[in-house]
Amino acid sequence: MALRFPHHVQPASHDLRPERQDRVESRLEGLAHRLVGQLRRLQRSGPSVQRMLRAIDEQGEKLKPLSDAELCSGLEPLRLALYEDGLTEQTVVTSFALIRELSQRVLGMRHYPSQLTGGLVMLQGMVAEMETGEGKTLTATLPAATVALAGIPAHVISVNDYLTGRDADLMEPLYQALGLRVGRVVHGQNPAERRQAYDCDITYATNKELVFDYLRDRLTLAERLDPLLLQAEYLHGSAPRSERVLMRGLHFALVDEADSILIDEARTPLIISGGEGGNEEREFLEQALDLARTLEQGKDFVLDEARRQVLLTDQGKQTIEEQTKSLGPLWNGLVRRESTLYQALTALHFFHRDEQYLLRDDKVQIIDEFTGRVMADRSWEQGLHQMIELKEGCELSQRRETLAKISFQKFFRRYLHLSGMTGTAKEVTAELWAVYRLQTQRVPTNRPVIRQLWPDRVFAHEQDKWQAVVEQIRDQHQLGRPVLVGTRSVAVSEYLAKQVARFGLPHQVLNAKQDATEADIVSRAGQAGAITIATNMAGRGTDIKLGPGVKKLGGLHVIATERHDAARIDRQLAGRCGRQGDPGSCQAFLSFEDLLLEGNRAGFAAHLVRRLAIVLPLLGPRLSRWSIQLAQAHVEHYHARIRKELFRRDQAQGSLLSFSGRLE
Repeated sequence: MALRFPHHVQPASHDLRPERQDRVESRLEGLAHRLVGQLRRLQRSGPSVQRMLRAIDEQGEKLKPLSDAELCSGLEPLRLALYEDGLTEQTVVTSFALIRELSQRVLGMRHYPSQLTGGLVMLQGMVAEMETGEGKTLTATLPAATVALAGIPAHVISVNDYLTGRDADLMEPLYQALGLRVGRVVHGQNPAERRQAYDCDITYATNKELVFDYLRDRLTLAERLDPLLLQAEYLHGSAPRSERVLMRGLHFALVDEADSILIDEARTPLIISGGEGGNEEREFLEQALDLARTLEQGKDFVLDEARRQVLLTDQGKQTIEEQTKSLGPLWNGLVRRESTLYQALTALHFFHRDEQYLLRDDKVQIIDEFTGRVMADRSWEQGLHQMIELKEGCELSQRRETLAKISFQKFFRRYLHLSGMTGTAKEVTAELWAVYRLQTQRVPTNRPVIRQLWPDRVFAHEQDKWQAVVEQIRDQHQLGRPVLVGTRSVAVSEYLAKQVARFGLPHQVLNAKQDATEADIVSRAGQAGAITIATNMAGRGTDIKLGPGVKKLGGLHVIATERHDAARIDRQLAGRCGRQGDPGSCQAFLSFEDLLLEGNRAGFAAHLVRRLAIVLPLLGPRLSRWSIQLAQAHVEHYHARIRKELFRRDQAQGSLLSFSGRLE
């Protein structure tokens, strides 16, 4: 693999808000890029990387005898070389060697060769696929600090506030030793705090906060984004808009858990809304909810489980029209009438407490399906949030009007330099290339992985599954091993906790209701005999340290109680054990009544294999596992189609707006 450091990664220009212009592609170009992406394969590091690793080691040997003062005296010449020459092999080697030596002295952590390789991969604008537990947090310091020393603002992006704060706090002493300032952007900060964080050399932020701040800046700047106009305002205006914006542009992004942020969450648009109207529609929405409760499934409406959609039948539309004739003028319009009933039925049948949301302080708060965490101050659009508030008997909030909107796909394509890292990228290599032009590079592990994957156990009924899960927890607990149990929702985690408590087993629960004590729960999860029942909060980025003597007992045992919509999420849960050469094991307990196999989510082939598994006992176990794999593949394919369609809409909108001269 030849090293090609991007020429556009240079010190920040005088452009006040630099970003890459949207690339509008034809369908033929998009198809060609997807075909190229399918042909790309994960490769091991080539001779150029090995040559640089040897050069870094040689440079590092020269730095070891130096005093701290002598070591730091080399920072200014390095800054000057990076600023004047850019990212050449020599400047990168010098930077990586200096960062590694300082890390050893300041943090007590020395970068492994695998981490150096990952840093080189990301500096080239690629996604480094590093096995879970390989130390991606420390790896990120290499490219982030290198570009920051060159005067380029760097954004290190993670999936939640917990990881953002944890990683920034852990690595800040190293950055400070390098003379770099570190900022954090998390939920709840005011504009001044956010502006100060973005003004730092390196900014740690969550993906959602970053995108919302970008949209806020777009609203501040309106449609006048010409760099010359902004520069003129800055020089001559009494209150230039450039002083009110939060961000300095989109220079360099390093995306942690890249497949989650760039792929899984890509089908969710990010929207900034403003208040619309008052509470005059409360009676209208209550009428809709009352009417929705009287409609019959199968007769008036059907549920599309795969798409999580409600489909009104002709009989249902007629019933709605007849029932609303005497309810007032708001019910006269056909589109308004049916769309409102659609939202009411959606709120009743697809949104459930402690699954998609929880109640806190008498408010409906959304649970992020990917991270299992509460998304405070976020709401569903088009009246759905208000329907759920009425269903739960909460005070009704204002309906929201969309002010600005963008997709993750469109936003991240605007960075001048985009890179990332994750433990699970091989399944989405083609899509990362097709959408973001990101090549994926496999990084060898520092130590051999000895994690044991025990065969899946599949049950006909959910109750049998939970009984077997509790028995497995009890058996492993008696051996003294720590156990981590992954569940799909808050409700399921609490249900399982009650079952475990019946056997008198001490345990702790980690879900959106315990987010304030997350760090403490995680710190105890690897101790001998510990039992932790968790949602996705214990998935990506969670590092469970093994307690004394646990390795000899077999390490952490992970139990998966359902398959998720993407196999990569399941691999992330399994990756909580067996990290950095430690022992560990993982096993999945599944049933034909799991959410993945409900309704038509699984697809025809999966249901057919499931029936065969029931009538052919000898082939049952193999067919059962196969049916679940088919169901998962069906849902993954459906979500990929949604992302592809969203990408096409973004491209079509880009063409229209470029023709009209307007921005989104």
